Amino acid sequence: MPHEMSADERRAFLLAPGRTGHLATVRADGRAHVAPIWFTLDGDDVVFNTGADTVKGRNLRRTGRAALSVDLPVHPYAFVHLEGPVVLDEDHERFRAWTRIIAARYVPHGEVDAYADRNAVPGELLVRLTPQTVVAVGELAGW
Repeated sequence: MPHEMSADERRAFLLAPGRTGHLATVRADGRAHVAPIWFTLDGDDVVFNTGADTVKGRNLRRTGRAALSVDLPVHPYAFVHLEGPVVLDEDHERFRAWTRIIAARYVPHGEVDAYADRNAVPGELLVRLTPQTVVAVGELAGW
């Protein structure tokens, strides 16, 4: 039976191994931009990194807001949708630990440091999305 996820269910859902997010931002001309991201959580905040000069990086800097959708695309189907302000951190030395945590969720163990090093460099942003709107529904096709 479809149900609103509890905070614990939502956290477990978002942190399930390999689950990617779809980040939505708004371009300067008003068009939507959606891109897949790797992420982790810090409390309720979503933490991810992106290039400062990417479409999403420029949009995040300009608007200071984003939305994230994460779904389970197989039966029984589920999703979490988060919206809120973002804080950008450009100090790659400070945020290397986060790039390592994020990489560890998605790449084989032996490749984690290489990914973390690649993503904690000048020109990268660490982004923290603090959800103000949360919609989390589990078992959409359940009985």
